[in-house]
Amino acid sequence: MKKLLSWIIAAIAIFSFALSTPALAGDAAAGASIFSANCAACHAGGKNLVNPQKTLSKADLDKYGMNSLEAIVAQVTKGKAAMPSFLGKLNETQIEDVATYVLEQAEKGW
Repeated sequence: MKKLLSWIIAAIAIFSFALSTPALAGDAAAGASIFSANCAACHAGGKNLVNPQKTLSKADLDKYGMNSLEAIVAQVTKGKAAMPSFLGKLNETQIEDVATYVLEQAEKGW
């Protein structure tokens, strides 16, 4: 009976970890001020003034494959189309913080 109980507890623990949402790596609070100073001119409130179809909403991030920390970090670092590269203007930690903030805000619905 003890062995069965041990297996059940172990299974619950494994499923709990497997189904939990991964923690974001950056500091969203720091990312908020970086976003405000560098991104809000084009992306205020999660919008996109340059290309209104590609907002920072969760649905659009999912649709365009920008729904991960790595994807947003790459976009902010390298830039793409009308979005400039922030490499050299922001350091790696700042870019990770702003990416974390964007993902967190998208989850909250901006």
